[in-house]
Amino acid sequence: MHLPDIDATCQALSNQLQTYLETYPHSNPMIIGIRTGGVWVAQHLINTLNLPEPLYSVDISFYRDDFNQKGLNPKVCGSELPESLENRHIILVDDVIMSGRTVRAAINELFDYGRPASITLACLLDVGQRELPIQPDVCGAKLALQPDQLIKLSGPEPMTLNFV
Repeated sequence: MHLPDIDATCQALSNQLQTYLETYPHSNPMIIGIRTGGVWVAQHLINTLNLPEPLYSVDISFYRDDFNQKGLNPKVCGSELPESLENRHIILVDDVIMSGRTVRAAINELFDYGRPASITLACLLDVGQRELPIQPDVCGAKLALQPDQLIKLSGPEPMTLNFV
């Protein structure tokens, strides 16, 4: 199995998000990347689509449902969010969606900052091994993995995809 080309996948995600924003226009959408890979992808989207809003980030370390089993990630950076997300349209960006648990944790944290008007999920890759009913609204590429395979995005410059 070959990994998709990262540049083509980023471009496909940018194109889909542009179309999505034209179809469902939201005033002043806020871009929030899930640390770490989602932040790199979100920065790419901001640059490519010339979005005016600054980049925000969410670190889900304290919201993971396996926190008691795995403990605290030694690379906790904290979230960088405005004081309130009340009635804001959010584009939540992740690098790879697998089980849906990372996105669920990110949404839980976002709601601690207020009730957004909407959340649009944009993912670079969808590997479709869901444990929760969470699907991306826009996605750069879909990829079927073997049960023992994982994909990791490295970056930020250059961004690369690797099997782990």
